[in-house]
Amino acid sequence: MPLLGSAAMLLSFDIAAEAVAEHDRWHTHEHLPERLSIPGFLRGTRWVAERPGPGTPRYMVLYEVASLAALTSEPYLQRLNNPTPWTTRVMPHYRGMRRGLCAVLGSFGFGTGHAGALLRFKAPARGAEAAPHRWLLQEVLPALPARPGLGSAHLLEGAATPAMTHEQRMRGAADAGVDSALIVTGYDSAAVAELALSLGAGPLERQGATGVTHATYRVDYSLASAELQKQSAR
Repeated sequence: MPLLGSAAMLLSFDIAAEAVAEHDRWHTHEHLPERLSIPGFLRGTRWVAERPGPGTPRYMVLYEVASLAALTSEPYLQRLNNPTPWTTRVMPHYRGMRRGLCAVLGSFGFGTGHAGALLRFKAPARGAEAAPHRWLLQEVLPALPARPGLGSAHLLEGAATPAMTHEQRMRGAADAGVDSALIVTGYDSAAVAELALSLGAGPLERQGATGVTHATYRVDYSLASAELQKQSAR
């Protein structure tokens, strides 16, 4: 399975236009290395929307973690409640943060393509046996990575509510959560976009899903904890 752990944290958000350049510098050079130094955080990837706009946040960030426990751990909460000066400067520029502490229901294929699609929806029940989840896990996702242009697919379900922290307060509002999310990646952006459309509102709604949205993204930056460990060992 391509995801590095049994859980993940999925974020989507916008940044005030005047702060985008600083956000990207901060996120690349301070924030991701800081997060990936926390025990249990394995890889973080920042994606940027192909067509940001209403209903399509500019950014999607996926953290792969060893287990859900890493997302409620004391080391992580300490970081959230003790932001750096640079973090303190950037946080007020966040808009519409949606942050999900998720269980990985299924992960298929290998690697991460430069093109990605994010489909969000609400299932009528929880767990792998919920109708839209079961349909995806049994009938759709196992074959996706073999399709031309695609490489991997991951089904996530919100599993815990993020605690209120100092970082959230600096953003000006409590973070919204995540119900269910499907992330598909590939090497052909057209194939990924076509897949997102084909799985969109109609097919998922027929399985009982509600609130279906989809958007396409491209990889902007990715960092793994193993890279930091190698660097520190030199």
